Amino acid sequence: MTRVWLPEPPESIEPLKSLPEGIEADVWTGSETLPESKDEVELIVLPFGAKPAAITEISRLPRLKVIQLMSAGAEHVRPYVPAHITLCNARGAHDTATAEWTVGAIVAHLRKFPRFIRAQEAREWDWVPSETLAGKRVLIVGYGSIGAAVERRLAGWEVTIDRVAKSPRDGVHPIEDLPALLPGADVVVILVPVTDETRHLVNAQFLANMKDNALLVRDRGHRRPAQGAREQQDQGGARRYRPGAAVARSPAVAGARPAAHPARGRLGQRHQRPRLPGDQRPAGPVRRRRAAAERHRCARILAAKASFRTGGSFA
Repeated sequence: MTRVWLPEPPESIEPLKSLPEGIEADVWTGSETLPESKDEVELIVLPFGAKPAAITEISRLPRLKVIQLMSAGAEHVRPYVPAHITLCNARGAHDTATAEWTVGAIVAHLRKFPRFIRAQEAREWDWVPSETLAGKRVLIVGYGSIGAAVERRLAGWEVTIDRVAKSPRDGVHPIEDLPALLPGADVVVILVPVTDETRHLVNAQFLANMKDNALLVRDRGHRRPAQGAREQQDQGGARRYRPGAAVARSPAVAGARPAAHPARGRLGQRHQRPRLPGDQRPAGPVRRRRAAAERHRCARILAAKASFRTGGSFA
């Protein structure tokens, strides 16, 4: 019999409701308290968010042979796992979901969906021009299986793709080319694993090399910009770039423009209440003239009908 630990009860996971014969499963959620089968377990599916102390403790279990991760990256776990234990990542398992999120986030922010949602919730009419994704140059930093999945989903959006990876190959730039590629990118997607080399990849110099108001997309929420980058984000001209945000606008480093007032639209344009069912559009001069002409025409028709019924004449 082989004993395994899962982060959730097997009956709650459709493919695991019927475990293969000879497999027994216990649940471990990453807490300090280990299941009673700690001296028997041979394979552990590591829960998300497991702390280094917990990983170190399970690595000392006498019969443990394999630790299976649910993430594509293994850099945050590798230092705590000894060589005699096989460490497996989940490369490819999150390609579809992460790529969909990335493309959705790009379109949502270029088309200002968050702004319109906030206006809708406030029952306000907020019209502002938005950008198209078509014609943009997208720079994917960390071009692996997820980066390739992002590119496949961007194929129909008429964009130009630049690729950067630690290991250069045909069509993929080395990481050293980043300073030369950043100024031409309209959208920068960060997909690099978290290592000592990449932890402060997005620093003040990185943002300074980006073109004004380029879109920065980070898929992994636990990676934060370096301190210098956060300080630069707080300076004038920054648009929608907040430490910890998944999608952000880089600061307008040169020739910063004044930011829009948070309670207004484009630089002083007042918000209007959005149209609700049954509402009529606000009447402008042209619509008012047309409405007056329509009322006059209706009045003439009604007067003609009244004159016809009474035998009078209508001029």
